[in-house]
Amino acid sequence: MSTRREFFALAAAVFALHQRAAGQTTPERGIYRDYARCLPEFLGRLAKEAYDRRNRDLEKLVTPETIVERQQWVTNTFWELVGGMPVRTPLNARVTGQLERRGYRLEKVIYESQPNFLISGNLYLPTEGTPPYPGVLFQMGHSANGKAYVQYQRCCQSLARLGYVVLGFDPMGQGERTYYPGPQPFLTRLDADEEHTRPGRQMLLKGDTSTRLQTWDSVRSLDLLASHPLVDPSRLASTGQSGGGTNTMLLAAVDSRLTAAALSCPNTENVAIADFNSPGSTDDAEQNLVASAPVGFDRWDLLYPFAPKPLLIAVSERDFFGTYSPRYISNGLEEFRKLEKIYQVMGQPERIRWRSTPLPHGLSLDMRMMIYHWLERWMQANPREITEEPETHPEPDDQLFVSPRGSLVVDFGSETPFSINHKRTVPKTPTDLATLIGADPPFNRGTFTKLGDAQYQATTIDVVEFQSAPEVWVPAWIFQPRKADPAKPLLVVLHPSGRLGWRENDLYDELASAGCVVCAPDFRNQGDLRPEFGRGVRGHADLHNSEEHYAWSSLILGKPLLGQRVTDLLAVLQGLRARPELARRRVVIAALGFTTVPAIFTAAIDRGVHGLYLAGGLLSFDTLCAAENYTHPFGNFVPRLLHHTDLPLLAVSSSSTVVTVAGAVDGGGNDVRTDVVRQVYDNIAGNRAQVEILDKDAWRAGAILRSAAVNG
Repeated sequence: MSTRREFFALAAAVFALHQRAAGQTTPERGIYRDYARCLPEFLGRLAKEAYDRRNRDLEKLVTPETIVERQQWVTNTFWELVGGMPVRTPLNARVTGQLERRGYRLEKVIYESQPNFLISGNLYLPTEGTPPYPGVLFQMGHSANGKAYVQYQRCCQSLARLGYVVLGFDPMGQGERTYYPGPQPFLTRLDADEEHTRPGRQMLLKGDTSTRLQTWDSVRSLDLLASHPLVDPSRLASTGQSGGGTNTMLLAAVDSRLTAAALSCPNTENVAIADFNSPGSTDDAEQNLVASAPVGFDRWDLLYPFAPKPLLIAVSERDFFGTYSPRYISNGLEEFRKLEKIYQVMGQPERIRWRSTPLPHGLSLDMRMMIYHWLERWMQANPREITEEPETHPEPDDQLFVSPRGSLVVDFGSETPFSINHKRTVPKTPTDLATLIGADPPFNRGTFTKLGDAQYQATTIDVVEFQSAPEVWVPAWIFQPRKADPAKPLLVVLHPSGRLGWRENDLYDELASAGCVVCAPDFRNQGDLRPEFGRGVRGHADLHNSEEHYAWSSLILGKPLLGQRVTDLLAVLQGLRARPELARRRVVIAALGFTTVPAIFTAAIDRGVHGLYLAGGLLSFDTLCAAENYTHPFGNFVPRLLHHTDLPLLAVSSSSTVVTVAGAVDGGGNDVRTDVVRQVYDNIAGNRAQVEILDKDAWRAGAILRSAAVNG
């Protein structure tokens, strides 16, 4: 239901229009509402609901028994969210070289987390003291050169000289595991975040996640460390900086062998919070827990299964404006106190600590000393007072290579996240389409609201809006021919630029002049519904005000952006049909570029659509998974979509719909030949729809009108 403020604002706007028409006083406000607030307020409501839901569950954790039950729920739920726990396969570990250094020996190791999915690692083995030693899994932050990053080397060398066996390994997409290489194969042409995220988006379509791959890499790396003859498997810890701290959180959620953990600058910020700053604390793919909010799961839950083991959370005070979002520190402290209570209930309040540094994001000496002190306290039988860092000598990158040229793909033919996903086959099973994409029935079952009108040649342009959710109004223009011809269709026209793609004497005018009623709406994160900038430092706000981050936020909160857009279009169709003079017309949706995807889904759900005109759109999501360098915007991605359907199948799902494909592109944005498009549609079993295949570059009034005429 609309709020009182919204009701009175709309009433005031209508009253102002009447005044203006009568030549009376100038209105106090214009006719348009602040559409830039719609999407942020919609997501903010979802976040608040999830925040309250999770808090209600946490309030029940008042005994050790309820905590243990929650811990098991977290582990099980985590694996369900990320795509399922993989099967352990042979590590096939081997040593390819070693370095002798003062106080330790470095072994260069290769092993497999999945068949032929290779990991490059450096084992730092103490040469002083008495084995077995405690083992430390060192998890790298998002350094392009992975384990060779200078600060990470310093920490690994120091821990080895302090009497720990340390395994430092390259995360997927970094160092010798770079998958989108530049001139030097161990350095990416992208960046570490995008190395994780580019395949991570594709994985979602087949039900997998970058989160699952990274977590399993950590589990198998801990397998290797725990099995080493110099390691005491009862004393295993994990530590890491930034993304490595977050990966330690992921490991802590699923592996009970860890006995201590020290996190440096991890992403300890929940997405579903009370004071939601849209699009929220979204990050790269493995840190975004898709569909977690509806079940009351968030990033801090990853640490609950670890309680009451020794846990250090060390943060940079500057990160709330220098790296993460404005709520990084405040939300982190709020959630830390909730977890601290769990340690108190379990009788171990001294085992959890929050520490901070005023220095910027990074594994500075300040942070490294915190890690040494924490591990010494909990991992050594006779803890020492460490007053200074042991002497370290970082090696050049190539000295640490486990492969000849610094690339597991080039030198050993390793699988990549892309190749694993591309080879994965997923049989299609029926499902409810609206549920799959998170499309809701239109909120307001009435008609649209007219805000104003203007004249152009033989056309009246009505300014209207449709309500599709409590917080969302869809602005649109309706081009009405002055000489009505009910035999001509009602055309809903979707353009990548939104309704502002119109110019005088352009496509919409031509279509209306031919007797069609033309409705040109925006939908969420497009046109006037593009959201306002969030709060915080400009660099963070600039980066996150993008389709990428709004799509991730929507997925985390359980409402894919595609489903939101389909909801908007369903509201438009319902509102138009509520007008008797429009209800009698056939409905055709004409869409260009990426808007063809929500158009297809809308027609598949709303069986009252008589025709689809698809110009230059994605041929199929299957081709997107086959393109290593794909171009399609992330807002159209839906988890597990390819388990159930694909675009050509949806387009012909209704025999009453006439489909015109006026040019198509593959996942890489390349034009697909007309004969290939025709073959794809001809091969759809049980296809009873009428399909017309046109050449590319057919976003023209004549072609659209000819296609619309076929629908008669």
